[in-house]
Amino acid sequence: MAALLWKLEAGNGNGPQSADAIERRIMTSSALRRKEARDPNRFKHKDVPTKLVTKAVPLPMTVRGHWFLSPRTEYSVAVQTAVKQPDGEYLVSEWSEVIEFCTGDYSTAHLQQLQLKAGSIAGRLRPFTVFYRNQTQEYFQHIRLQCGGVMPPALKDSSGSVGSPINGALSGVFFSCNTEFDTGLPPNDSPYGAMRFQIPAGRLFSPNTRLYFADFYCMYTPYHYVVLVLAPGGSEGDCFCQDRLPELDPAHNPFLTRTQQEGAEPVYSHTHGVILEVVLAAPVALAHGMLGEISGHMLMSQTTANAKKDPSCKTCNISVGR
Repeated sequence: MAALLWKLEAGNGNGPQSADAIERRIMTSSALRRKEARDPNRFKHKDVPTKLVTKAVPLPMTVRGHWFLSPRTEYSVAVQTAVKQPDGEYLVSEWSEVIEFCTGDYSTAHLQQLQLKAGSIAGRLRPFTVFYRNQTQEYFQHIRLQCGGVMPPALKDSSGSVGSPINGALSGVFFSCNTEFDTGLPPNDSPYGAMRFQIPAGRLFSPNTRLYFADFYCMYTPYHYVVLVLAPGGSEGDCFCQDRLPELDPAHNPFLTRTQQEGAEPVYSHTHGVILEVVLAAPVALAHGMLGEISGHMLMSQTTANAKKDPSCKTCNISVGR
């Protein structure tokens, strides 16, 4: 929720008036306009008029107006006043100068609200052993021939919540770790490509890796997605996340854990209540894993590339907007 303050001067060209002359009330009408969308993930042009009524007080005065504003969205706003005269008529001002502004990303407090909502449906944790990345054969051929066998971090797209600080700002390599409930293995199907790169979980989620919560969303389907960031401690990605994202305890959180008993190998677990998207904020060498072809189908309906979040979902939205 955003609050806009306006300082009102009485008279509107006819000179200041006393509070007594105004009698009982000043009406303030404000027009809030969402500017024409410049990318497909923003709402289209919309006017949101509101009227605020306040008792007469000595002028100048301040009136507070409230709107629910979406993050990363450009707005323009103007104010008009109507002052009641002794004869019962209202003296209406011209519209004020139009002020343009752009809202920012979700704050850490907003992301913590999303985190709590996501945690409430996360469900039980189940063990897994590998992170995996599905892509086309052409993608991996390009990595071998043009990138020296190393998958470079790519800039995060605009999918998910508009206000997530990582959208268009953090570079990383996307991985999955979700497994089939009955087999405990990665699914045979994929929306991204028929080739799968698998890497031992400990390679990406080591004791030196920090874990952050980045987003919670759905796309007009029953499935909900949680985006997490794994960043090597002290790396550029880690520095980016520290001031922007809530950090998770690797051993105690409802989404992705690494636990270890004394003298035993680490155990890695993921939630079955949501679909995890894990962004590793670092390059990954193909030599550290195994590449193979999957036998399932291409489920393109599940792809999340630049996918818009459902703004009407009560499960994964918070009061500040999408």
